[in-house]
Amino acid sequence: MSSSGVDGKVVRKKLNKVVLAYSGGLDTSVIVPWLRENYGCEVVCFTADVGQGVQELEGLEEKAKASGACQLVVKDLKEEFVRDFIFPCLRAGAIYERKYLLGTSMARPVIAKAMVDVAKEVGADAVSHGCTGKGNDQVRFELTFFALNPELSVVVPWREWEITGREDAIEYAIKHNVPVPVTKKSIYSRDRNLWHLSHEGDILEDPAVEPNEDMYMMSVSPENAPDQPEYLKIGIVSGLPVSINGKEYSPASLLSELNEIGGRHGIGRVDMVENRLVGMKSRGVYETPGGTIIFTAARELESLTLDRETIQIKDSLALKYAELVYAGRWFDPLRESMDAFMKEITKTTTGTVTLKLYKGTVSVTGRESPNSLYRQDISSFESGDIYNQADAAGFIRLYGLPMRVRAMLDKGL
Repeated sequence: MSSSGVDGKVVRKKLNKVVLAYSGGLDTSVIVPWLRENYGCEVVCFTADVGQGVQELEGLEEKAKASGACQLVVKDLKEEFVRDFIFPCLRAGAIYERKYLLGTSMARPVIAKAMVDVAKEVGADAVSHGCTGKGNDQVRFELTFFALNPELSVVVPWREWEITGREDAIEYAIKHNVPVPVTKKSIYSRDRNLWHLSHEGDILEDPAVEPNEDMYMMSVSPENAPDQPEYLKIGIVSGLPVSINGKEYSPASLLSELNEIGGRHGIGRVDMVENRLVGMKSRGVYETPGGTIIFTAARELESLTLDRETIQIKDSLALKYAELVYAGRWFDPLRESMDAFMKEITKTTTGTVTLKLYKGTVSVTGRESPNSLYRQDISSFESGDIYNQADAAGFIRLYGLPMRVRAMLDKGL
């Protein structure tokens, strides 16, 4: 936390210990000595495993300590991430601006929640992150901090320091004997977790330019996908997936398996221009193979188990739910209340959905539920006892009465 003094110099509050969201990249490596230098504090680096891959977790403790951190805390959040954050969004049918399945939006609150827990464990009085002032993630982190522990100070170096880019950061690192990460910097800004992989930057900043095929990492191109379709049967209990082809999985392992299956069929690529929370438009490309599969399955099963009015209300609330998650308001009482509604109305959404995966597409070939509202004896074109076709005449006359009255008025009848 900082403020400007009377002479224009930055006056910083003395901090004891700061928990820093740490990736091991250049920015967060430089933040460690910067915090120590400017706040006179110890720095505890925190890394969350949300399924970004083992290669991103290798050698982190050595890097953190070489940068000046007193310790590194790593927590495996994969099951919690899928169970408590991804699955509620899936159950709600939350999609942001028609396309985005909220991969980064859901991951930030689970990471920030863990940071608050770690701050308590190590006796820290502040938390810090390396998000820039142009993105959505700064809001998602900080609203979670506010909601879960408003007493914690929040330090955001990108709003305070004089580092303006990569070259400045490298110079600062060398000056402070911080080993500069030697990993080759991607031309794209990426975020990966168990749900998705996002790509931004470089040629993607021009919305008119098609992405290069070699950019994709979770999925093959649909053209190169197998020439034979693959069929999957997804088992769902109370709106949430539990099995693939009859075999039950934990939430994280189920998603991991579907990512692999969907990826080899080129499933789940999305190219979109979205409206960031801070006001600007940005173009991003997302790979969400497993998520696309289970979203399709859950929605299809609801066509059997939910009535028309319920589906309409659920869909309208899903838009607001997605906006809240995108905007970092995961721990907002409104989202939590909407979640209770979603849980209640999907408790009968149990059954199986059979899907066909083929060259980038997911199509539904069958759906079954013990709670199905579909009745073949009613829907059949054959005569039945429950539905008398002659009843339709009176219904249509009453249903169309306002239209008839308006037409009579127009004609002077």
